[in-house]
Amino acid sequence: MPASTRFTMTLAALLLAQSAAHAQQTTIKIATLSPLSGSIGNLGTQVRNGTDLAIREAAPDFAKLGLKLQLVPFDDQADPATGTAAARKIAADRQILAVIGALNSGVTIPASAALQSSHVVMVNSSSTANQVTDRGLKNVNRIVPRDDAQGPAGASFIRGTLKAKKVYILNDKTAYGEGLAAEVERSLKAAGVKVIVNEGTEEKADFSSVVAKIRLQKPDAIYFGGVYNQVGVFLRQLRGAGITAPLVGGDGLDSGELMKIAGAGATNVYFTTTAAPVESLPAARAFAASYRKAFAMAPQGFAMFGYDAARVALRGILSAAKAAGKAPTRQQVETAVRSGTYSGLLSGTVAFNSVGDRRAANLYVMNVTAGKTKLSTTVSVKAPVK
Repeated sequence: MPASTRFTMTLAALLLAQSAAHAQQTTIKIATLSPLSGSIGNLGTQVRNGTDLAIREAAPDFAKLGLKLQLVPFDDQADPATGTAAARKIAADRQILAVIGALNSGVTIPASAALQSSHVVMVNSSSTANQVTDRGLKNVNRIVPRDDAQGPAGASFIRGTLKAKKVYILNDKTAYGEGLAAEVERSLKAAGVKVIVNEGTEEKADFSSVVAKIRLQKPDAIYFGGVYNQVGVFLRQLRGAGITAPLVGGDGLDSGELMKIAGAGATNVYFTTTAAPVESLPAARAFAASYRKAFAMAPQGFAMFGYDAARVALRGILSAAKAAGKAPTRQQVETAVRSGTYSGLLSGTVAFNSVGDRRAANLYVMNVTAGKTKLSTTVSVKAPVK
């Protein structure tokens, strides 16, 4: 082979390598960590889709700085071990500068700890357990109220609106469900309401023994700290047994799948949620239209908050990139996200306190009757001062 040919091939290979290296340096990845399969894959898919839409919209602003955005979704299967393994993969990919998720508090807690040393910032859109931020990790932020805000709001509704004197509490034995139920129990007892029991159950199919106990105790209301797939089955069997007492839950019930699973049992149900109905927020109507166009389905609450969480992360990254004049480091992003104030979001303005909790937000109490969901009332809540 002539020397000139070898030189030309070597030069071409070098230019190709340089081009690939340049592309690698200028690509910024945003990861999502949520269940994309399994019984609550519906919720995790909403988080991924909301993030995807936010990335599409932000791409032109990043392109002006020579930066390309890429979504990297991880399926944690709502399992702490799987989520933690995914977090380690995220930490190892230096192009990933932020994570939206996880969905479940039980996954978020160990996954965020696994990301701490690598300074990958997490903007959480749904995990409400107090422990998520009580550990004081610099990389963890969330845009939803804590259990110690959502729980008392649910308890206040049970006591004030439903006028319940005796309440039967159930929880799904997860960090989310137990934490929420504990806060409801604490608030009800402090207000003089009798809590018959706070019972944990991992049952998914046959609630006959629990229903029998509830029939015997005749509570004025039932609180279930859990997620729609389990609570929907419980509701179907509860109403099938002729028990009409109102059931109250947290944002884990915020899914259209609840009505499908519960069937005729989806009546006289209330849940607190961080996401207002799309039709009640003017800004959300444009989002809903874009979401339907992109994914051929209507958005639900978890999609809106995944979208808002992603916008917070993206604005933090963009701010850090402008300050650095190039793709920022993970530590620069970690600092920028925590210190920023983010206005114009679907859920209002977001600003974080010293441990990453949103300083102020709204909770919405939704009512499900005859398979239809409507807004019951709105409650303003604030994070503990830290």
